[in-house]
Amino acid sequence: MIRRRRHAEEPPRQLDGQGGDRDTPRRLAAILLMCVAVLCFACLDTCGKWASRYVDPLVTAWFRYMVSVALLSLLLNGWTRPRILHSNRLALQILRSLLLFGSTVLNFIALQYLQLTQTISIQFAMPLLVALLAGPILGEWAGPRRLAAIMVGFLGVLVITRPGTASLHPAMLLTVANTVCYALYAILTRMLAAHDPPATTMTYGGFAGVVLLTPILPFVWTTPPNLHVLAALAGTGLLGALGHGLLTVAHSRAPASLLSPLVYTQILWTTALGYFVFGDVPDRWTLVGAGIVIGSGLYLLSRERAVRAQRKG
Repeated sequence: MIRRRRHAEEPPRQLDGQGGDRDTPRRLAAILLMCVAVLCFACLDTCGKWASRYVDPLVTAWFRYMVSVALLSLLLNGWTRPRILHSNRLALQILRSLLLFGSTVLNFIALQYLQLTQTISIQFAMPLLVALLAGPILGEWAGPRRLAAIMVGFLGVLVITRPGTASLHPAMLLTVANTVCYALYAILTRMLAAHDPPATTMTYGGFAGVVLLTPILPFVWTTPPNLHVLAALAGTGLLGALGHGLLTVAHSRAPASLLSPLVYTQILWTTALGYFVFGDVPDRWTLVGAGIVIGSGLYLLSRERAVRAQRKG
């Protein structure tokens, strides 16, 4: 899922000699990169869900972190960045890393029991939580219209989970907890941006998972039964690193206000992958709830865009 709010001002568009927009190719490339990044995240969850049929979810999470850290270390390490582990807000870095760790582990555990579409539909409430929590934590209070959109979005989550009925699987509560962890993680990421460079924040987030999971690994270890499972486990880390890399490049080429709505295309990929890989067909309540959550998120984005336009005016 993707961070948003209080983005940098969008630079003025450059026109070519014929009156065309020079930024158009960059924006189109950014849109393509964003769509591929979202596909990578959908494939990551698919690999994790499939691999967790054969190994413990904590093993899956360990591979997710270990492969990503190995790839990241090729670019970011103590030789190329001597002070990469130096943080001006070490306590915040540790707390952020713990939240990311909790979100990752909860997601892989929940995927053992839930459809891909169910988990991603609940996780789409993350921007709503960020908008709600940004008030008491960052002082960015949502207005009445945005608060109404947030409440409607949470109603969509209730439609998906249907508490008080036999349809409420306990794993849905894990996905809700995962979403809360990720929302707080996103807020701390924004807070740390003013104190530490992105390379330091990325390094702490990756190494924390390896440090926390490696001592537990001997107690939950199951040898992957074949190369297909091993490839899926490695794929979680590879797809995660690739997806976040593409995400970063996309945001360097186009404003987040243009790219953020594309996050919701992940529902298409997860529905298709869930059907073709696992034979899962989402029920109507999941689809209705997902529609409510997505609609609320898109409204929040439109309100933020309108507020920024008023401030510029």
